[in-house]
Amino acid sequence: MGVIPYISRDSLTGSMPKSLSQKRSGILLLNGAGDFMIRPHDLVTYPLPQIRRASPADIPAIVAIENISFADPWDQSVFLEALTYYPSTYFVAVCDGAVAGFIVGGLEDTGENIYGHLCNIGVSPRYRRRGVGKLLVRRTEHQFALELATGVQLEVRVSNTGAQRFYQHMGYRPVFGIDQYYANGEDALVMMKWFRF
Repeated sequence: MGVIPYISRDSLTGSMPKSLSQKRSGILLLNGAGDFMIRPHDLVTYPLPQIRRASPADIPAIVAIENISFADPWDQSVFLEALTYYPSTYFVAVCDGAVAGFIVGGLEDTGENIYGHLCNIGVSPRYRRRGVGKLLVRRTEHQFALELATGVQLEVRVSNTGAQRFYQHMGYRPVFGIDQYYANGEDALVMMKWFRF
């Protein structure tokens, strides 16, 4: 009780992997069946970031994350303009007192439906793979729903399969492509998620 399976026995030989057979101290333990176990308090955990609306004071940190993250980054003026147009759907994640990530969302009214649009998202390399991006997307989706959007769309590079998997895990589905969408001529894949009310 109180342990999570970590590494099970080698399914082919029925024995422990030799490289791990001596590592019974620290976080690797053996249970009665000979399976490796890890205790929950040995897992690395990170405090949840605070998600809040972006402000003009956040723009320099947002631009720094953008410049590290993308080959064709937005200019500072674009981020400021987006903050003017979409103040209710523009968020930052704050970790350890610093901006760790951002998301720029917008609302588009087609006359028949209102859609949310994830325009840009970035997470500082120091805070990646900690759930910051997922929290930012979920917070923005929540705001879109509050503003009566029926779904959300985004564009992602066709070469960025990691981002495509991230969005698919969050319920987005590819719907069509746009030729030469990016500055370098790369195509974009448009992905959408529909809300079920």
